[in-house]
Amino acid sequence: MADLQVTCAGIKSMNPFWLASGPPTNTGYQVQRAFEAGWGGAVWKTLGDPIINVSSRFSALQYKGRRVAGFNNIELITDRPLDVNLREISETKKKFPGHVIIASLMVEPQQEKWHEIVKKTEAAGVDGLELNFGCPHGMAERGMGSASGQVPELVEKQTYWVKEAAETPVIVKLTPNITDITATAYAATRAGADAISMINTINSLMGVNLDTWNTIPDVGGQGTHGGYCGPAVKPIALSMVAACARDSEIDVPISGIGGIETWKDAAEYMLMGASTVQVCTAAMHHSFRMVEDMIDGLNNYLDEKGLASAMDLVGKTVPKYRNWGDLNLNYKRVARIDTDRCINCNKCFISCEDTAHQCIERFIDSEGHQQLKVREEDCVGCNLCAIVCPVDDAIQMIEKPGDAPMTWNQRQKLLEKL
Repeated sequence: MADLQVTCAGIKSMNPFWLASGPPTNTGYQVQRAFEAGWGGAVWKTLGDPIINVSSRFSALQYKGRRVAGFNNIELITDRPLDVNLREISETKKKFPGHVIIASLMVEPQQEKWHEIVKKTEAAGVDGLELNFGCPHGMAERGMGSASGQVPELVEKQTYWVKEAAETPVIVKLTPNITDITATAYAATRAGADAISMINTINSLMGVNLDTWNTIPDVGGQGTHGGYCGPAVKPIALSMVAACARDSEIDVPISGIGGIETWKDAAEYMLMGASTVQVCTAAMHHSFRMVEDMIDGLNNYLDEKGLASAMDLVGKTVPKYRNWGDLNLNYKRVARIDTDRCINCNKCFISCEDTAHQCIERFIDSEGHQQLKVREEDCVGCNLCAIVCPVDDAIQMIEKPGDAPMTWNQRQKLLEKL
């Protein structure tokens, strides 16, 4: 059995699975229940000035039978007094000294306010701090959250203020509501951040009720934009983790967040450079006990791969993640249809004919049955036919011999010499 212990920003955790700051980490009662279930750490729901929340707060995107394909909230940071949260943090840390507690923080961009909350929070016994520069709603309208997180200069300045006062590691949580997340990652590391975490929620409007014409969710018939998360955001979050992980100027650990629901999701984030992963929406959907499957699954996977430690997984895919200009233009794959598995629904034929490269042909075999065949010389290997096919492995993408490798960048250099 592999060693699941990981280290992020110098913080040792018994496993890589942390609860993200949010509704599941709002109280000591919840965090203690999570630790009993097996979570290695928890990022306490964001502490800050007293907040008055609204009702209602959550909504979910349902897609073809899936209850929570995406999730939206208009909830703000903790609405419980700071002294109550700090007392419960202290109690929880004493009861679970081997578990990680990170305090998420958000205050107005003033040096003295950051110093004050850092000192009070660290006195409660936290293992580290996470600066919330991400929430896109409510707090942002007061100059906090993503309002700060979208401005590299503000991220750098406030991270620097926190580092002035902090004695524990400082993790900067980045907003995805920005064109290039590496810009704010650079800012955080310039100011001395010990790690970065990403992503926070994506600015969103979940939908409109076609009967009442209210937005979803609505507060007494009125609505606002919120933060989008859940399984649907994973590709976006993973891309941002990858962008930071492969950038040599962002030389700090990463805690990955965004749509993580299974051990496979966690393993993908770790392969892409995250040393811990944070989960929120999935825990709200499936309960704290989901971590049991994540622990077992990751353990089995590491054993299958012959890895002794979860840390051995971190970043293994990063060297394979390149700019488009570094891809081999001469690599070739084509689709091949297994006629024994094909049910002749013609979805691949129609998709290819309407929206791809018109390289699937229909023919009648020797027994008089209609069959489909890919004209491989015209197939560009786009994968669309395999994606739309309803039968597993009925269409496989086959590697074909190609010319010598040649990237776009190599091609351009050769052209410059002519």
